[in-house]
Amino acid sequence: MAHTKAGGTTKNLRDSNPKYLGVKLADGAKARPGMVIVRQRGTKIEAGKNVKVGKDHTLFAVAEGTVSFRTRRKTNFDGRTVSKKVADVN
Repeated sequence: MAHTKAGGTTKNLRDSNPKYLGVKLADGAKARPGMVIVRQRGTKIEAGKNVKVGKDHTLFAVAEGTVSFRTRRKTNFDGRTVSKKVADVN
């Protein structure tokens, strides 16, 4: 005869791995082609000069140069003007 009750199942013992998002090359850092500048969910920061966007919205350099960030005023489709951050490699 068992001396302990049967242990049931639990639903909350799983956790997802960290995704390590964020800015990888700061303003003024040297970038070579293919280096990741920003890993992000959605385009919080947009691609500027010599920067391309990957399929998971990662920004990466396509030319050698210095990373710089700036803000650009952009008009949405509904007519509102918003300020967006842009990453460039000069």
